[in-house]
Amino acid sequence: MASNMGNTDKVIRLIIAVVIGALYMLNIIGGTFGIILLILGLVFALTSFIGFCPLYLPFGISTRKKNNTAR
Repeated sequence: MASNMGNTDKVIRLIIAVVIGALYMLNIIGGTFGIILLILGLVFALTSFIGFCPLYLPFGISTRKKNNTAR
């Protein structure tokens, strides 16, 4: 399982996860919609920590910088 997420992608996902968590804890979002967003935030945080997004794989997407080390 090779990493397919760049640093910017990871930071954006973590920020979104924190914002969703804060909105849920402050009761700004709630109910079924809040729970769905909370689960999405947890997925964002998890994929950010492991550096791999399974949804990128079938589409061949990678936000990771390419190493151009020609020797």
